[in-house]
Amino acid sequence: MLHALIMAGGGGTRFWPRSRKARPKQFLALTGERTLLQATYERIEVQVPPERAWVVTSAAHQAVAGKQLPSLPANQIIGEPCGRDTAPCIGLGAALIARRDPEAVMLVLPSDHVIEPAQEFRRIAHAAALLADEHPHALITFGIVPTWPSEGYGYIRRGTELPSRQGIAVHRVAQFREKPKKEVAVEYLASGDYYWNAGIFVGRAAAFLDQLHQHEPEMFAGLQRIADTWGTPRQHAVLNDIFPTLHKISIDFAVLEKAPEVLVLRAPYKWDDVGSWLALERLHPQDAAGNTVLADHAGVETANCVVVGDQGKLIATVGVSNLVIVQDGDCILIAERSKESDVKKIVELLGKRGLEKHL
Repeated sequence: MLHALIMAGGGGTRFWPRSRKARPKQFLALTGERTLLQATYERIEVQVPPERAWVVTSAAHQAVAGKQLPSLPANQIIGEPCGRDTAPCIGLGAALIARRDPEAVMLVLPSDHVIEPAQEFRRIAHAAALLADEHPHALITFGIVPTWPSEGYGYIRRGTELPSRQGIAVHRVAQFREKPKKEVAVEYLASGDYYWNAGIFVGRAAAFLDQLHQHEPEMFAGLQRIADTWGTPRQHAVLNDIFPTLHKISIDFAVLEKAPEVLVLRAPYKWDDVGSWLALERLHPQDAAGNTVLADHAGVETANCVVVGDQGKLIATVGVSNLVIVQDGDCILIAERSKESDVKKIVELLGKRGLEKHL
């Protein structure tokens, strides 16, 4: 049966000041009334009922995740005592799911992406689940057709084409490539042989565990010890004792780049990882001057700005352009749009200056 593992442990520092330690990006509503985490689960709820859905987040956000997804059993919202990257996260989910359902197919989802339309995502998820049954040892990923030569995404080079599923193109993965320099990204885009790597994975839980057993045996052993105590009085003590000792590594480096059989499906949906404030321009309309406004705003000679603020707090601008302006509670961010990816440096600076109350 199909199970879902939602990864909700990121810090979302590029969305400061709206994204903070107490409420990272995945717990915010950036595109509508529902938060990104809620939208992620609602997208697949038809295929994966609550008893087969799991969330891995930080221990500090376990309660807010439970509040946002009240239909999920409490013991299926896992609070990591510390961040160890995606391999331990996915491995723990696989161990817990396989313990309950040894034949389980697992759909692994980041919690902070915008995907539309939802029915197209469900179509590819169904196709991937079929492939996982046909190729029980394979790991499967979804490839996004690139629309510009991005330097911020990893890439997947397509290999041999396989028969399509549900009308969706399927290829073997020839190679994973890390975030490239601009000139290399231009070559990738021109070749037509590459997808963006969206970090969405499907496969039998046992297949993920087999690869971890082979390539990360110490991690595998630690995850099994945690899974063996899940649902017992020792559950949290063992998790807190073992998890921080696990190798901090991504699932890409730990498993996917080494696995003998990896398949990629061409995503039929629109995708955005909402990586920074400028992503709002792709998700919301602009006014006649090119401004994206999610605030009470009065502007004179204001162009090509992103303006975000709390309801009831007026933001007035005169004679400015190409800025990101964000007001949230007690903090205001003003950044030149070409530097908005450096917002995370502000977060680091606040920490160094002892201004943690603003983080």
